[in-house]
Amino acid sequence: MDIAAPLRLRVDRDALRSNWQALDRWSGAAACGAAVKANGYGLGASLVAETLAGAGCRDFFVANWAEALALAPLGLTVSVLHGLRAEDVATARAGVARPVLNSPEQVARWRESGGGPCDVMVDTGINRLGVSVEAVRDGLLDGLEIETLLSHLACADEDVPMNARQRSAFASLKGHSSARRMSLANSAGIGLGADYHFDLTRPGLALYGGIPRPDMAGHLRQVGFPEAQILQRRRVPAGETVGYNATWTAPADTEVAILNLGYADGYRRALSGLGAAMADGKTLPVLGRVSMDLLAIDVTARPDLAEGDWLAMDYDLAAASVASGVSQYELLTGLGQRFARG
Repeated sequence: MDIAAPLRLRVDRDALRSNWQALDRWSGAAACGAAVKANGYGLGASLVAETLAGAGCRDFFVANWAEALALAPLGLTVSVLHGLRAEDVATARAGVARPVLNSPEQVARWRESGGGPCDVMVDTGINRLGVSVEAVRDGLLDGLEIETLLSHLACADEDVPMNARQRSAFASLKGHSSARRMSLANSAGIGLGADYHFDLTRPGLALYGGIPRPDMAGHLRQVGFPEAQILQRRRVPAGETVGYNATWTAPADTEVAILNLGYADGYRRALSGLGAAMADGKTLPVLGRVSMDLLAIDVTARPDLAEGDWLAMDYDLAAASVASGVSQYELLTGLGQRFARG
């Protein structure tokens, strides 16, 4: 029996396409790919990938092989950023995606399994995944069939000398492998300019309406809109409190709607007393603590709202991040599985 979910995550496909098109223009001569890991940054990987493929995107990046398999029915070109564990070899050999090899051990494992098209990550300073610049120069990758040589910027959202150091280290590898393309820039890296674009850019956050650098604001549109159903409407008399620990006291008789949404759904507790819902341009503040499955909204300004009605949450990523102290990435990818997405 299908039961309608009391939570919806509305995905604005037009905004998603518009954001990719803007990033594609900013990428100049470089191709513009898309990071669709973490279930399309929380919005639904298949929905996101299908929409972006229709807009012209041809390169998609996921974190692991389970994510790659989920996209296999779409027939896209997918790269698996976390590479090739021993237990991934059979799946990788099936050809559903390319591994991004991250260590000498993974390089050896891929060779021993029979080789074939792959990508390789080079560590230019972030000290996470990747083979060393020196190892590439010393011939570690010789003989591999490399489609894309990648690296990843540590501080692209800031204007710091490390960006140029990483770019220079990466650029120095041109011609030291069989790689057909080179790729360095994430969303924020695109904003650093043409020197960082190389042959392929790999935006993530900016595709989904996040603002990775202040100078990119005003050009990107919100994509995900959490919506929740009203479970109950009630009048809270002046002097009464709402929610755990009684953190909000009604200054006057207040009309309150209780929504089917809480921190278990990714609507962060840090938005207690700071968040809001929106209705026809009216801001309806969150009252008191966000709890696991419920939150309270002041609906005094909307006497027409009743049980069963839907409210859209104010979820501009940059503004919510500033208000809550939670990163835009966490606000987006933390949206839970109880949302119906579409």
